[in-house]
Amino acid sequence: MNQLFNKSQLLTKLLDLTKVGVLVTDPAQPDNPIVYSNSGFSLMTGYEESEVLGTNCRFLQGNETDKASIDTLREAIKNEQSVSIELLNYKKDGTPFWNELNIECVYLEKHNAKYFIGIQKDVTIQKEIELNYLDSMQRIETISTPIVPLVHGVAVIPLVGEMGRMRFDHMFEMVTKEMAQLDIVTLIVDVSGLEEFDEYVVEGIFRLRDILQLIGTETVVTGMSPTLAKQSVHLPGTSLSGIKTASSVKAFLGHYFAQTE
Repeated sequence: MNQLFNKSQLLTKLLDLTKVGVLVTDPAQPDNPIVYSNSGFSLMTGYEESEVLGTNCRFLQGNETDKASIDTLREAIKNEQSVSIELLNYKKDGTPFWNELNIECVYLEKHNAKYFIGIQKDVTIQKEIELNYLDSMQRIETISTPIVPLVHGVAVIPLVGEMGRMRFDHMFEMVTKEMAQLDIVTLIVDVSGLEEFDEYVVEGIFRLRDILQLIGTETVVTGMSPTLAKQSVHLPGTSLSGIKTASSVKAFLGHYFAQTE
């Protein structure tokens, strides 16, 4: 008995020394209350053990906690399944933090009882880096493939800088998706800002023209340099006679307004 007690003390001591939060809940009791909380949980959230024992873990949730994630968590607990999830939770002082939560359902055969063990880790710094990266990527995508409305039914895509295969493929995918949702009659592909490109890009411009034709959108290429024009001549199926061009966006708009007056 003394040996069992010492083992229990040792386990509690070890759990208290861990840097992660550990909670144990008892689903046999009403509202699945917390029956154990380690020191790591108190350090992470600011809640003392006496404040959380007997309560449900939902007190960590707040206004910005994702409802779909909560539903996933509840469904897993209802079905006594393991679950790993990241949740925006809140500390005692109201500070939000990202909680990497791993829950396991454990059955103690000797006591014929089930418990949920929740391991919680504050991953706020990692999550903020991830979210900042995703936000940056979205802004880069917007900058690299902007569809700029000019007048009703007319928009322009300014291609600038170096346009390699990977960047062009990304632009191609974004544009074809967006154009299917926009009411654009004429799309100007302005290539005057291109610093470097290869034959793949030249072929891609004509490929874009063919796809846009299927949805009733005309493609006009502006700012085509002599070099780009020469490259297009030597590519099969990319004769300049098959695509409208203009020296610049300004020149095209001048012609456009002259026709609509």
